Amino acid sequence: MMDWSAGNGFLDANGVKLEYACWGPAPDQAPTIVLLHEGLGCVALWRDFPAKLAAATGWGVLAYSRAGYGQSDGKPLPWPVHYMTDEAVDVLPHVLDAIGFRSGVLMGHSDGATIASIYCGGVSDMRVRGLVVMAPHYFTEPMGLASIAKAKEVYDTGDLKAKLGKYHRNPDNAFRGWNNSWLNPKFQSWNVADVIDYLRVPTLAIQGRDDEYGSLAQIDEIANRSYAPVDVEVLDACGHAPQFDQTDKVLAVVAEFTARLARIEAAQPEGV
Repeated sequence: MMDWSAGNGFLDANGVKLEYACWGPAPDQAPTIVLLHEGLGCVALWRDFPAKLAAATGWGVLAYSRAGYGQSDGKPLPWPVHYMTDEAVDVLPHVLDAIGFRSGVLMGHSDGATIASIYCGGVSDMRVRGLVVMAPHYFTEPMGLASIAKAKEVYDTGDLKAKLGKYHRNPDNAFRGWNNSWLNPKFQSWNVADVIDYLRVPTLAIQGRDDEYGSLAQIDEIANRSYAPVDVEVLDACGHAPQFDQTDKVLAVVAEFTARLARIEAAQPEGV
C-alpha cells in the first residue's frame, strides 16, 4: 500500500513501478478523485490543477503516470491498438488497490477519459461512484487523426521532443507509443463506444468547443447512449485541455458534481 502522507513517490501496479502524487485527504478520510492523464501527459503535466481540485471539492486527489510516461517504468513498443482497453482492464484495478481506494470518482482527460470510461463500463467496481470525462475519445475522427499526424511532424522536425523530455524520462517511449498507435491504419476503425451502454454511474462530460482532437460527436455519443445520468458542459474559448483553458469553470462543475454525489451517497440506506 502506498503512503498517502508522503505526497508523492512510486506505487506498485502488479510489478510495474508507477509514479504518483496526491493532494488532500487520504482515501480513509474522504472520497478520492483519481486523475488519468492524456496521451502525452504525466503527473507533472497536470501542473497545479490537482491541488486546486482538492481544494475545490474537499476530496482527495491522486494522479499517476502510466507506464511509458513521466518517471514511471517504461512500456515496450509498439503499443497495440487496444492499449487503452489494456490500461483500463489490466492496470487500473491494481492502481486503485495500491492507493487504498475506497470510494470516489475517476476523472480522465483525452486518452485518460477513454480509459476511465472503459473501466466504468467494463469492470465491476462498486467503489467508483461517478465518472468525469474531459475531451474523451470513443471512436476515431478524421480531424483528430490529422492533428495526431501533425504532432508527429512536429516531434520529428521541431522541438517537441526536447519539451517532452523535461517531463518524461523517455520521451520516445511516451510519444511513439501513443502516436504510432493512433496512426496505425488499423486504428481508423477503432471504436469503444459500446462501453457507454454499460455505464451505471453518473457522468460529467466536459468538452471544449474548439478542441482540435475531437468534435462534440464524442460528447453526443455518451449523452445519447448512457443508461445512467450524464451532465454535459460544452465550454467556449476552450480547446483540448479544459482544465487549463477554462480552469475555474471546470473546478466549479466538478465540485458541484462531487457534492451532488456526496448528497446521493448520504441519502442511501447503509450498505447500498
